[in-house]
Amino acid sequence: MDNVKLWHRKPVVHAVTDARSSLSDDIGRREKRYLIQMAIRTICLVLAVVVDAPWPIRALFIAGAVFLPYVAVIGANERAKDDTDAQWEPEANQNEIPRHRREIGS
Repeated sequence: MDNVKLWHRKPVVHAVTDARSSLSDDIGRREKRYLIQMAIRTICLVLAVVVDAPWPIRALFIAGAVFLPYVAVIGANERAKDDTDAQWEPEANQNEIPRHRREIGS
């Protein structure tokens, strides 16, 4: 009976690198968040026009429709920050090129 339960568990994945998540994963996450915020903005816009509510509530819907695009664009353009860069410190006799200077050529 215990063997059956083991099949339903998700395997634990251990990270063996300090690499960031892939760019396509990051872009996908930002696109999803942007689309959700734009859907909320559309709902606010429709509610501001359709719902017969008192002025303060209608003003709240209008504010959501006006300010959510700004917040969504700022969030969509921001790359995810990983803690791995902040934790990296060079050792005293380290000959490795720092991460911000890793380039090929000149």
